[in-house]
Amino acid sequence: MISEDALLPLAQSLADAKGWDDFTRTLMLSGKALAPLPFDARTETNAVEGCESPVWIAFSENETRVMAYSPSKVIRGVLAVLLEKANALTQQQRENFDFEQYLSRCQLERYLSQSRGNGIKSVIAKLKCL
Repeated sequence: MISEDALLPLAQSLADAKGWDDFTRTLMLSGKALAPLPFDARTETNAVEGCESPVWIAFSENETRVMAYSPSKVIRGVLAVLLEKANALTQQQRENFDFEQYLSRCQLERYLSQSRGNGIKSVIAKLKCL
């Protein structure tokens, strides 16, 4: 069994990235692992307020997991890292998990602008409520 605070594969690949170019390429490739939120779930109710780029996040009863979408490749990469971890946790663990520290451990905090960082805080807050 994997420890609750262990870095999962997408996060570990970011932590292992060497330099800004490698990190950015790895982050954008991580976004390809994100299962797309169906178009009909991209509603105002599922929208995340405070994000620079549009972001939708919702719990899919059919898929029994959290799903998300953003048209931004960078944000899709961040979402993929967050959801990889969120979907490995129970609902109660997700509510109590320190996602900001997790992102810091995989270097994401260093590479996000302040406005993107504020948007990610909004994503994390919504994620904890699902």
